Amino acid sequence: MPERSGEELLIDHAAVFRAMPTPYLVMTPDLVIADANPAYLATTGRTLDDLVGRDVFDAFPGNPNETDPDGGVGKVRASFERARDTGLVDTMDLQEYDIPDGRGGFDKRFWSLISIPLLDGEGVCRYVIQRAEDITDYVLDQRLGGSGNHGMEWHRRVLEVESDLYARGLELSASREAELATARRLAALAGVALDLASAESVDDLVATVTGSGLEALGANGAGIGVREDADRLRVVRVGSFAEGLGRYGDLPLEAAVPATMAARRGRTVVVRDRAEAAELSGQAADVLAATGTEACIALPLQAGSRALGSLTVGWSEGREFSGQDVELLEAFAAQCAQVLDRIQTRQAERAAHAAVRGMAEALQRSLLTEPPQTADLEIAVRYVPAAAQAQVGGDWYDAFQVGDGSTMLVIGDVTGHDRHAAAAMAQVRNVLRGVAHSQPESPARVLAALDRALGDLAVDTLATAVLARVERYGEDGGQRLLRWSNAGHPAPLLVERDGTVTLLERTPNLLLGVGPEALRVEHAAALPAGSTLLLYTDGLVERRGVSLDDGVTWLCQELAELGSLPLEELCDRLLGVLPDELDDDVALLVLRAHAVG
Repeated sequence: MPERSGEELLIDHAAVFRAMPTPYLVMTPDLVIADANPAYLATTGRTLDDLVGRDVFDAFPGNPNETDPDGGVGKVRASFERARDTGLVDTMDLQEYDIPDGRGGFDKRFWSLISIPLLDGEGVCRYVIQRAEDITDYVLDQRLGGSGNHGMEWHRRVLEVESDLYARGLELSASREAELATARRLAALAGVALDLASAESVDDLVATVTGSGLEALGANGAGIGVREDADRLRVVRVGSFAEGLGRYGDLPLEAAVPATMAARRGRTVVVRDRAEAAELSGQAADVLAATGTEACIALPLQAGSRALGSLTVGWSEGREFSGQDVELLEAFAAQCAQVLDRIQTRQAERAAHAAVRGMAEALQRSLLTEPPQTADLEIAVRYVPAAAQAQVGGDWYDAFQVGDGSTMLVIGDVTGHDRHAAAAMAQVRNVLRGVAHSQPESPARVLAALDRALGDLAVDTLATAVLARVERYGEDGGQRLLRWSNAGHPAPLLVERDGTVTLLERTPNLLLGVGPEALRVEHAAALPAGSTLLLYTDGLVERRGVSLDDGVTWLCQELAELGSLPLEELCDRLLGVLPDELDDDVALLVLRAHAVG
């Protein structure tokens, strides 16, 4: 063996190719013949001029027969394409493939065929090579019972062919077993994919990966590293190796361990044994030792341009990894990345919604103020939003005193059940308060002025409302009068001391926001001591499948029985019969008139 000194030993690969005794055919990826060695030409009885530049199945068309209409073309083509597309050697079963005899017919031939991809430095197939061993004489002799007497050369040939077939049988057996194992893992991973699709949190994702995922992959441990920020990787859990996680659960992204290297570089890191881990870094070797791992593969988790972290899968024994093993794990990691991206996106959306909801709730709480309490007027209020996740809406109540000592009561409903409705409600409520303080004497004039102001201020919304004024009258001021104006809202209810319930129903005026010049009228009724006034929004009386009139009838019946209860208890009893999931917001304002002191 010559020694190398300074320069690599130069090899004449063309001469080696020509000298090989085994027949070889070289094709481009589109299966056009590029070259053939002399052994192949001798076996097929062709010349290079006959073959080069021709499609392989044009040069060697199949010979149709009763059992194979295309003469084996489909099977051989499939072998070439598998080798080309997968980058893996493809070994065929014993193949009958007749070749043209040059006289318009075909010679019967049997072959031992192997398709070999030749890849470039980037893993792209540059050529497909076919090793084509002619075993026709052996097959025909076997069919004749092996009784031929052909001398030593024949026996040598028989031994060569039998050895080749035995080796090929071992190759096929191993290949098929590997294919079956891959198929089993793919079937198991399909079930894991369904589990992953239902994951709602990172903990769910980790539980799936370290549970059914490990079983499907035939691994002993796995860990998901999530990038907490630009500099750190948090390993959530490490399957059966969790006890050894310890100080490796939170790592700087620059750490020289497989999990961080895959996350940082965006490339798969393969470690076949602890010796390879030690070659990566001492820290990598320490991680494998601490977790009881002998071999591992770390894969980046990426969603588009977003680097999410890494998936590390470990085995308790050293092992070799085939191209199929790595491709399978990369496909699994891609699924995990999609799930992690979905979970993180939802978490970010929920956090944003929670922040917005918190601001809207704070706004609405600041508007739904505690009502004033006087010696002769007691007021209780309630607000229940339509949906628990919203916590805000367009319904509101209000109660305040004006300069002449009268008490103004408001119940209203702006269209909508979200923060936009709450914002519109805030504008309507605040403008109404300002107008009421400037001209408190007439509820009708206040609503008319409010309607005009909303138009002038470009508050684009519709709202219903009842504005009521409780005032004293009589020579000694010992009596009370209720005056109100209704802008398209459910009518108030008055419960007298003896339980009589009166629906203060009059023809309502138009909604606020429909027309600023709409006619507004007001009504008046006595408010005797011991009576109770209920203002409410339609969410209290509207039910699915029940008419509004029936809902109001139900409310009158409830008040006839409950009207004498303390106000806080009365509110709770009325709201207690509502369904858990409301279709609309509910606001209540209940006033009880006590004797004038």
